[in-house]
Amino acid sequence: MPDPRPPAAPTPETSAPDPVLPVRPAKPVAPRPVVRPVAVPDEMTGTPCPACGTPNPPDRRFCRRCATPLNSAAKPAPLPWWRTVWPFRRRVRSSSGRAVRLLVILAVVVALCAAGLLLLPAGRALFEDTRDKLSKPRPVTPVDVGASAEVPRHPATNTTDGLNNRYWGAPAPGASVTYTFRKPFRLVDLIITNGASASPEDYARQARALQMDLEVTAQDGTKHHKELTLSDKPGPQTIPTGISDVKTVRLVLRSAVDLTGGRHLALAEVEFFQRG
Repeated sequence: MPDPRPPAAPTPETSAPDPVLPVRPAKPVAPRPVVRPVAVPDEMTGTPCPACGTPNPPDRRFCRRCATPLNSAAKPAPLPWWRTVWPFRRRVRSSSGRAVRLLVILAVVVALCAAGLLLLPAGRALFEDTRDKLSKPRPVTPVDVGASAEVPRHPATNTTDGLNNRYWGAPAPGASVTYTFRKPFRLVDLIITNGASASPEDYARQARALQMDLEVTAQDGTKHHKELTLSDKPGPQTIPTGISDVKTVRLVLRSAVDLTGGRHLALAEVEFFQRG
């Protein structure tokens, strides 16, 4: 009787397949470029490199071997010696001596000092004249008036009374009137009203002096002289003076006109103005 078959082994259960998941497509990787050296013959004519001496074609701007610029800017030409001396802030060239620079600077300083000493009076006068023109003149009255000669009823004080219809009468040319001031001042302008009056009808009643000598004495005793020429017409006439530290003013009558018998020289008004 045949042997009974052994029982069949149980078959294992079939495993379930893995689930399908989404995946991101990969980026394609480009192959790296292969740099192939350009075959340049060593024997080449052209501009040599200033750094390595390699010849380069004329159209190149940089050396083909060391990349040094081939057309570098040319160096500026050296300055002349006088450009290294002036202006002072300019850097001294190595080829110009410091001794020359020092001597030139010293000569310039000496010349400026000499010019300042020579031109100081002229420069001071120009400065004072400019101040006179920019300021407003103010009248100044003398404290004393004295004349060398005067006719009766026409004293020299009439020239400072502010009235132009009263005058100082002088008997002849050469007579003088002196004005003294309380304190020194800068005489900017002098206004003279000539004749017997500012009125045209009364102007020619007496003789007039068409020239006068102006003598100004400063506080330190210095005297300034000036010849004044007046017009033979009525009314005030302004005379610029520009004299500093004035203490006294003296007027001498000259060049008389219409000085006939029974007449005398007439001077109606004299006004003084100082810097305002």
